[in-house]
Amino acid sequence: MVNKFVYAFEEGDKDQKDLLGGKGANLAEMTRLGLPVPPGFIITTEACRYYLQHGRIPDSLRVQVTMALRRLEDVTGRRLGDAVDPLLVSVRSGAKFSMPGMMDTVLNVGLNDFSVEGLVEASGSERFAWDSYRRLIQMFGKTVLEVDGEAFAQALDDAKEAKGVTSDVELDADDLKGLVETFKAIVEKHTGRGFPQDPREQLDLATEAIFHSWNSDRARLYRRRERIPDDLGTAVNVVTMVFGNLDDRSGTGVCFTRDPATGKTGSYGDYLVNAQGEDVVAGIRNTLSLDDFKKVDPDSHKELRRIMRRLETHYRDLCDIEFTVEKGKLYILQTRVGKRTAAAAFRIATQLVDEQLITMNEALDRVSGEQLALLMFPQFDKSADREVLTRGMAASPGAAVGAVVFDSATAVAWKARGEDVILVRKETNPDDLEGMIAAAGILTSRGGKTSHAAVVARGMGKTAVCGAEQLVVDVTAKEARAGEVTLREGDVISIDGSTGEVFAEALPVVPSPVVQYLEEGIDAAVADADKDTAELVRAVDRLLGHADTVRRMEVRANADTATDADRARRMGAQGIGLCRTEHMFLGPRRELIERVVLADTPDARSAALDALLPLQRDDFVELLTAMDGLPTTIRLLDPPLHEFLPDRAELMVKVALAEERGEDVEHDRKLLAAVNRLHEENPMLGLRGVRLGLTVPGLFALQVRAIAEATAIRLEAGGHPHPEIMVPLVGSLMELHLVGDETEGIVEEVSEAEGVTMSIPIGTMIELPRAALTAFRIAEVAQFFSFGTNDLTQTTWGFSRDDVEAAFFADYLKKGIFTVSPFESLDRDGVGRLVRIAVEDGRRTRPDLTLGICGEHGGDPESIHFFHDVGLDYVSCSPFRVPIARLEAGRAVAEAGEETSISA
Repeated sequence: MVNKFVYAFEEGDKDQKDLLGGKGANLAEMTRLGLPVPPGFIITTEACRYYLQHGRIPDSLRVQVTMALRRLEDVTGRRLGDAVDPLLVSVRSGAKFSMPGMMDTVLNVGLNDFSVEGLVEASGSERFAWDSYRRLIQMFGKTVLEVDGEAFAQALDDAKEAKGVTSDVELDADDLKGLVETFKAIVEKHTGRGFPQDPREQLDLATEAIFHSWNSDRARLYRRRERIPDDLGTAVNVVTMVFGNLDDRSGTGVCFTRDPATGKTGSYGDYLVNAQGEDVVAGIRNTLSLDDFKKVDPDSHKELRRIMRRLETHYRDLCDIEFTVEKGKLYILQTRVGKRTAAAAFRIATQLVDEQLITMNEALDRVSGEQLALLMFPQFDKSADREVLTRGMAASPGAAVGAVVFDSATAVAWKARGEDVILVRKETNPDDLEGMIAAAGILTSRGGKTSHAAVVARGMGKTAVCGAEQLVVDVTAKEARAGEVTLREGDVISIDGSTGEVFAEALPVVPSPVVQYLEEGIDAAVADADKDTAELVRAVDRLLGHADTVRRMEVRANADTATDADRARRMGAQGIGLCRTEHMFLGPRRELIERVVLADTPDARSAALDALLPLQRDDFVELLTAMDGLPTTIRLLDPPLHEFLPDRAELMVKVALAEERGEDVEHDRKLLAAVNRLHEENPMLGLRGVRLGLTVPGLFALQVRAIAEATAIRLEAGGHPHPEIMVPLVGSLMELHLVGDETEGIVEEVSEAEGVTMSIPIGTMIELPRAALTAFRIAEVAQFFSFGTNDLTQTTWGFSRDDVEAAFFADYLKKGIFTVSPFESLDRDGVGRLVRIAVEDGRRTRPDLTLGICGEHGGDPESIHFFHDVGLDYVSCSPFRVPIARLEAGRAVAEAGEETSISA
C-alpha cells in the first residue's frame, strides 16, 4: 500500500500536528471552520522523514503532488506558471512545534519570464508583478540554491541608492525589471546555472530545500535549546498566493488576541500597507498598529476582529495570527497558540479561568517552572537615578545589562569569556540565533512586537526592546547613535523589556515582586505595586497555590545551614532532602578533619574527633531548629578524600624547599608520606562516602552522635526534630549493615543517657548503578532511598560532570549525541531506567519505603515529571528552585487530566 504523503486542507484538523505539522494542522482546522483561508495542500512530516532517512524524495510523492496541484488549479481556475493568469503558491515549512524563523519559506513559486507577464495582465500592475518576481528569485536563491543572501541585499541597496530612494516601495517597474536581471545574474554566478524557469521544478526544489532545512545549523541549535526531538521532521505547506503588495488597499500583518508581552486583554499586532510575506516579521519597515489598520481599512479590520475572537474561543488560548489583505479582501494565512513571556503566561492562564474557558488544571498546564524562574530574576530599581537614552517597543520583559555587541559571533565569543552582552542590530534574522542565545538582551532599531527579534526573544525568555527608531545602527562601524550619544562596541547599556527604555549605563537591580511574594507573602508584594504587577503576583499565587493543592510529591530543599533552611521554608519547602555535612568542614574546620584522617594513633584520632563533636552538634541544633517539625535528611560525610588533605604538589614543593634551606621538615615529611599513601588518581571514584566512614574509625560515629545529641537537645527544649541519617555511596548491603548497626547503637546510647525517646530513620543515597540494581537487597536495611542523580549520572555514563562540560560536551551537542546535558535534565533511558528499577525493586522488598531525589535534577521541570511518573514521594532541590519544583509537581498531576474545579 502506498503511503499517503499529501493532504488537502479539507482533509486535516488541528489534532494532526504529528503528521501535518502545527502550521498545516491549523490551516486545515481553519478551513473546516469556514474561515477565509487560501486553498492549498500539505506534504506530511512522513515524507520529510523518508527524505532525511533515504536522501531523496519518495517516488510516490511526485505523483501525489501532481494530483493535489491539479485539484488546486481546478479550485482556483488558474494554472501554475500560466502565461495568462498564473497560479502562484507559497511553499512554507511547518513542524509540529513552532520554530519561529528557524525554517525556510519561499513565496511566489510559479513565476518565470513568461508568467510574470501574465501576472501583469491579471493584476493590472506592472510594478507589482515584477516586485513579486524579484522576491521569488531572492528567496529561492537564498533558501533553495544557497546563494549568500547578502548578495541580493546589496544589489537591492544599490538599486535604491541609484534611484535616490530609501524604501523598496519607491522603486518603479523599470527599476524592478532591472533588479530581476541583476538577481538572475547573481544566481548564475553563484550556482553555475540560470534561475529555474519550470514552475514545477521550482515547487519540487523548494519542497526538497525545506526538508533539507530541518537539519540546518540554526534549526538544530533551536531544537537543542527548546528540547525538540530531532526525528520529528517538518511538513511542507503549499498555499495559493494572496498578495498584500498589490496596491495601497492591500497589506500584510500579524496579530495576537492578547498582548504576548504582558498578557493584557485586547488585540495587538502590526500591519504593513502594500507589503508581502515576511516583511512584517523581518522588521525592514516600522509597522502600523491594529488601530491604524482600522483607519486604513475598517471593513477588513472588523472582520479580522471577529475572526480573532472566534479563534481564541476555539483554541481557548492566546492566538498568533498571520493575515493578508488583497484589494480589500481579508485572508487568514496562519494561526497558532502564540508564544508569550513568562508574565503573560501566568496572567493569561488565570484570565481564561476567570472567563470560564479553561479549568484550573488546564491553567496550571499553560505555565511552567522555567517561566516562574524567569519571574524570580531581579528587575531594575525604579528609584535609582537614570536617564533614558531612547525608547522602543517593550517586546520581551526583563532587566538586562551588558556590553554592546553588533554581531552574533562577537556575542558568542564575549559570552564565552564571561561577559554579559546586549546584541544590538537593525533587525535580527535566523542567522543571529547563536548570538541571541548568548546575549543577556536584544535591542533592535526596527520591527515591533511581532518581529523576529521579539518572537524569538519571548520564546527564549530573553529581554528585548525592538523598534527603537531613534537608534541609528551601523553594524560595519560597530556603533549606534541616539541623538548626540554614540554607543561603541564594549560600551555598557541597560535595556528594560517591560517599558522599552534603553539607558547608556549600568542600572542597579532589585529583587522581583514574585520573590518578594515568596519571601514575605502576597500582602507585602502587592501593597505598593502597580496594577499590572499586582495582577501578576496574584496570578502566580493562584497557580502556585493550586499546584500545592493537587500535587502528590512533596518538595524539600538541599540546605546545609540554618540560613539556607530558613529561606527554603519561606519558599515553601516541606523539609530538607539533603544536608551535605562536608560543607560544614570547609575553611578553618578543614584542619580538624585533616587531623582525623591523618591520625596515626587511636589517641590522636580521638582527640581530633572530640574537638569536632561540639561543633557538629551545634550545627545540627541550628538546622533542626530551623526545620522544626519537618523531615531533615542529613547525609554523612561524602567528599572525595583529597578535599580534606593538603595539596600534594604544594606540599612536595614545601618539603623540598625546606630541606634545601636546612629547616626542620619532620612534620611536613610525615604529612607528605600520609598524603602520598592516600593519594588517588581518580578521587571521585576513590575513598569517599561510606568507604571513608568504614576505613576511618570514629568518623561517621562522630556525626551520628552529634545528630543524636542535637535531636535530644531539641526534644528537651520542646521542639519537634525529625532528622534522617543518609549513608552515601553505598554499593553493598553489608556496607549499610555495618554503618546501620553502629548508628542504631549510638542513637540508643544517647537516648538512654539523655532520657528521651528517639527514632531516627536510616537510609541511603542511590548513586551507583550497583545500588540501583541491588535495591531489593539494600531495602532490607534502608528505611528510605534518596537518588543522588548527579553521581548516578556520572557513574552510569562513565564521565565526570566537570570533564564532560569542559572537554567534549560542546562537540557532542553539535554531533547530536546529546540534545541536552544529562546533568541538566535526567537521562531517562539510562539513568532513569536505573531509578525505575530501584523504585520497583525497593518497594517490593519494603512497601513503606520512602523515596526521594536530592540531585540537581530535583529542580529540573522535565525531570520532576519523570519522578512523579515513577512514584517518588518527594523531590529536593536548591531553595531558589523550590517554588519551581512545587509548580512542576502540580503540573505533573494536571498533565494526567484529572478533573478539578473550574474556579479558584
